[in-house]
Amino acid sequence: MIRAVGVRAALRKNQNSDCPPPYYSVAVPTQPPPEYGEVVGARGMSDPPSQPYYIPQPMAHVNVVHVSQGAPQRRKKGLSCGNSSCCYGGSGGTTLLLVLLAIAIWLGVRYGPSLVSGSLSEMEKDSCPSKTVECDGRRDCELGSDETNCVRFRSNGGLEVKTSSAGNFLPVCYSGWNKGLADQTCAQLGFRVSHITSSVKDESSTTLTVTGKTSNTIQDKVSVHSSCPNNDTVSLQCINCGRQKLSRIIGGSAANLGDWPWQVSLHFQDSHTCGGTLIAPDFVVTAAHCFPRKVSSYLVPNNWHVYVGMVSQMVLPRPYMVEKIIVHESYDDKTNNYDITLLKLTQRVDYSNNIQPVCLPAYDKIFSPGTKCWTSGFGTTEAGAARGSTNLMGVTVDIIDSSVCNSNTVYNGKVSQNMFCAGDMKGGKDSCQGDSGGPLVCKDSDQLWYLAGVTSWGDSCGKRDRPGVYSRVSRLLPWVYSKMQVIPHCNLF
Repeated sequence: MIRAVGVRAALRKNQNSDCPPPYYSVAVPTQPPPEYGEVVGARGMSDPPSQPYYIPQPMAHVNVVHVSQGAPQRRKKGLSCGNSSCCYGGSGGTTLLLVLLAIAIWLGVRYGPSLVSGSLSEMEKDSCPSKTVECDGRRDCELGSDETNCVRFRSNGGLEVKTSSAGNFLPVCYSGWNKGLADQTCAQLGFRVSHITSSVKDESSTTLTVTGKTSNTIQDKVSVHSSCPNNDTVSLQCINCGRQKLSRIIGGSAANLGDWPWQVSLHFQDSHTCGGTLIAPDFVVTAAHCFPRKVSSYLVPNNWHVYVGMVSQMVLPRPYMVEKIIVHESYDDKTNNYDITLLKLTQRVDYSNNIQPVCLPAYDKIFSPGTKCWTSGFGTTEAGAARGSTNLMGVTVDIIDSSVCNSNTVYNGKVSQNMFCAGDMKGGKDSCQGDSGGPLVCKDSDQLWYLAGVTSWGDSCGKRDRPGVYSRVSRLLPWVYSKMQVIPHCNLF
């Protein structure tokens, strides 16, 4: 039997198994941890085989070689008393400490794991008044959700903005556009500044034109207009992304530095636990099931280290630290719908040939069935293997038609619109334990790599008629952008 080599390229010796094996550490052999059901609640025998490839478990510390390159450790914040009059002591200080302790206890009881996760506001549903108006440039909702889904991009890079007056997304005329507006739009999406802005033809009869209004959001600086002069509309790229040092990857084997420069290794308590994908200098996309809400320690940012620009678990650069863990509010641990999480880093990543962000797809981007894409990670290369790969592996997978994937002989309707399948229906090429949260990327006609999917779940690894299932990034883009955005209360521009 020929075995595909690469990420989750699993032997089919376990193809008769109904459930995926439990997770094992890539760093050191361990005893198998409890099955997924023991962590999140028992599941009946009639439940669909929609378990994630593994649920993270704390692993024993392993000494590895740390190289000097990479991010410095997060600077600790603190106060130095010395002879400063700001230091508290005596009974007054004791009283203050007791009051603070009481407040801390109340907050812990009231908010629990969401508070220690550092993502309290992200875990709660937004509160909006009854007369909320979306995309009018004014923040009505407590968390600003009424102003976060107002900008998107077409496949040709065309910028579309939704305004309260139009009520739908429209292209923006290139006439009157400038670098300052481009920077503001990208900063609104969490990208700080723009990368490239140009014009693209669009024959729409209704468009938006730039006004001279002062506002902190682009949706409040444009107004509805007829067709643009010469049909020139704005094309905008917020970040230089999707580029490799190498022009050609020879597949199904260990990766070299620069092959997959957006690949991230997420370490929980010093062991590789999940993969991830760098999409901006300070944002990483990964899977929600890597952060089970019923295990509060997984929601504590300080328990995680983020490694970039590496291809071996035995030679690690200095890690980046996590500032905030943003789990999708609608994530369902029984069906794995909305299996996506965004990590906000404490500091920006320095780009190099070996560290680059991947491009996010356009909202209307469809990767057709049969498209050859790549998935990568440090997961096991055999289903049920005792340890994962110490080296970053990559393997080609084909996008599979959803009607095939949802047929009664495959996943029987369990693949939602927020998911898609990829792999080989004959088995062999797949992702596996340890790859969860990692990227599935596809190269488009512009020769840039786009994040099509986030490794989510499957029935065993490399099993016939059981391809890997991935979160569909294009469907989840509004959520990703909304969590990257910061909508201030006052006008800044």
